[in-house]
Amino acid sequence: MTFKLDSLPSQQGKKAIVTGANTGLGFETALGLAKTGCHVILACRDMDKAAAAATEIRQQIPDANVETMALDLSQLASVKEFATAYRQRHQTLNLLINNAGIMFPPYSQTVDGFESQFCVNYLGHFLLTALLIDLMPDTAESRVVSLSSNAHKFGKINFQDLQSEQNYSATAAYGQSKLACLLFAVELQRRLAAKNKNILSVAAHPGIAPTELGRYIPAFLAGLIRLIFVPFFANSVEQGALPTLMAALEPTATGGDYFGPQGFGEMSGKPGRVEKSDQAKDEAIAKQLWETSETLINCPLTIPD
Repeated sequence: MTFKLDSLPSQQGKKAIVTGANTGLGFETALGLAKTGCHVILACRDMDKAAAAATEIRQQIPDANVETMALDLSQLASVKEFATAYRQRHQTLNLLINNAGIMFPPYSQTVDGFESQFCVNYLGHFLLTALLIDLMPDTAESRVVSLSSNAHKFGKINFQDLQSEQNYSATAAYGQSKLACLLFAVELQRRLAAKNKNILSVAAHPGIAPTELGRYIPAFLAGLIRLIFVPFFANSVEQGALPTLMAALEPTATGGDYFGPQGFGEMSGKPGRVEKSDQAKDEAIAKQLWETSETLINCPLTIPD
């Protein structure tokens, strides 16, 4: 399977939200979508950085249609405010790219009492999807793209301690959050199909790419990674965004597809379909996580009729 952004038809008229679009994979995803003609909404926590990102996109693509909107996924109130503001500005949404994330931070709880990685990477996006999915036209070109990671393979959903209050491991919490993202993508597709909807729920992961996501990795280990892994096993940030862009725009994509690099260990290489772990395919866990998430955010994610 070959995916080339410049060979796609114009996406003029489509509206796409990219969370965490001011830097790294989110920025490259927003840039790629803008190149195709999409109207891209940069949904970011830091509005100064969002404005700088929008300026950079316009410098590269003078006729780019981009705008910035404030979104802090660590605060449910901010997610609700963003959704309300978006609905006031726009009547439709074609692509929801649930990209933003944090990795391996010290333990902290959000203002709503959630472990930070679980909330930013997964739960905030669950709420965002719940609040906006009814704006998506019922077509296979409408897509919710969830960002997972190779780390989902060592993840486990600990329903007895979802917020890591009893025992916190930064890596385990990250793996749980990324497994949750993939379980969500699959369960959302299952529920869309049950309602005979054409909207697609798909997922992607970037492999290894040198982004700011690694800011919490200890300096010694980060140096080792840059010295050994990045030159030989990593994608560039631009390459790392290609699986996300493929999930969003590939004409042959089907619901539940998972895209990632095709190279050794899925660390780098050209984008294509990749396999999910057995845990990510567990329907019982996915259903329980969905129902638990609705309770945690006090908001149902209802597929519109």
